[in-house]
Amino acid sequence: MSTPVTEDEREVVARQLGRPPRALVAVAHRCPCGQPDVVQTAPRLEDGTPFPTLYYLTCPRASAAASRLESAGRMREWQDELATDPELAEAYRAAHEAYLAERDAHDVLPTRATAGGMPDRVKCLHALAGHALAAGPGVNPIGDRAVAEMGQWWAAGPCAVPARPDDEEPA
Repeated sequence: MSTPVTEDEREVVARQLGRPPRALVAVAHRCPCGQPDVVQTAPRLEDGTPFPTLYYLTCPRASAAASRLESAGRMREWQDELATDPELAEAYRAAHEAYLAERDAHDVLPTRATAGGMPDRVKCLHALAGHALAAGPGVNPIGDRAVAEMGQWWAAGPCAVPARPDDEEPA
């Protein structure tokens, strides 16, 4: 469930990304440490450029975990499985349609661009994991697999915390 972004959360996301977030709409998921790990973005950037990634994985630890899965060849394995498992392929296609319907409810883009390669490819586990975390278990089967295999990225505690006035150095 998405919640409006507070200024502290906007700052946390900026620290996670190493830059100010673009087209930020809401916090779509929080990791067990309580910080945002997935944000919802607008279908267009502030300048009107289409931005098809509705859910963006912001936690650098979660992002690193997704990258490790990609490096280990999981995308290729799951892509091969999509070609041979009609049930998985149908569930993945349904995830694609749910994703597009949610994005289109905010703004219809000029193309039906998708995230993560859906519905026919497994292209970006970061996008698929972000969608799975935001939508909840059972919506995106490949994203659910990625999240399950990413491990406990939150175990070391928050990856970024908001700055506090008392943390600042005196002028």
